[in-house]
Amino acid sequence: MRINEFSQQPENRFDYDVVDDVCVFMRNDPIFYRKSFFPAISRIADLHREGKSIDKKQCLGQMIENALEAYCKRFDIADIPDQMFNDNDRQNIMDKIYSEEMEQIRKGEFK
Repeated sequence: MRINEFSQQPENRFDYDVVDDVCVFMRNDPIFYRKSFFPAISRIADLHREGKSIDKKQCLGQMIENALEAYCKRFDIADIPDQMFNDNDRQNIMDKIYSEEMEQIRKGEFK
């Protein structure tokens, strides 16, 4: 094995949809949900109700980083999230959570 192969991430790192799996984890892990997910989504709901602009990265960025750390630790898949998740994964997770939760917020789910 050559030294540069250690730093390259394989194209198909998972045999499942990691974006969906992380999103399910965030919603279903009771501790993570109460401490991180719900407060972040509640903040977005408050901004939406107040008619203010919502910066997805500002509202969800740290919560997603915390989720990736918790996910890696819980399932013992990497020492740090950067070993398994790239910027594209992070963006896809953010987009998925934002679109799904905004749909619920518009329906009045977060009051």
